Formats: sequence, C-alpha cells, structure tokens
Amino acid sequence: MCTSILEIVETDGMGKGGEGWIDLTHAVVSYDHPHHALFEDAITLDFVNSALGAGSRIALEISLEAAKELSGALQRAIAQAEFGGRGGYEAGGGQKPGT
Repeated sequence: MCTSILEIVETDGMGKGGEGWIDLTHAVVSYDHPHHALFEDAITLDFVNSALGAGSRIALEISLEAAKELSGALQRAIAQAEFGGRGGYEAGGGQKPGT
C-alpha cells in the first residue's frame, strides 16, 4: 500500500553523486516502498537540482529508526550551531553544566 507521504523543501548547498558535485535546489522526503533497500517501507531522501533532471539526484533509503536517529542528530547539531558553534551542548542534547 502506498503511503503518499511526501515533503518537498527548498535547500541550499552541494551534494556529491556519481557525476561529481552538484548544486542542490530541493530536498524531497517521502515514506513509501523503497526501490533498493530491503525494507517493506523506508524514509527516502532525494537531494536534487531541478534544472539538472532526475538523473542527477543524490538518494538515500533508510529505515524509519535510522531516520529518527538522523533527525535527532540534525536537531542537536543545529542547536549547537545556533548556540554559537562552540559545543555548548553535550551529545544527546543536554546542555553542559555551567554553560
């Protein structure tokens, strides 16, 4: 059964695929049947440059559990960067004592 879960966001950055580095314009996040990973369903991340066509995408298919871990790691890294990029947070998201 298809889930039809799909999110598309504009992004700014670079990604490296089989053809080398490309400018990224969008990220597509979906939850559905993977094409390659051996899961019934997976979170799929596609990083694309809409001007270059579908063949120049950087794709990931990961388990829901792995996606949760990745989401948490991203949130912690963002929080540290916004805090000043000086490691004001311990691994796992807690603030260091005395800071």
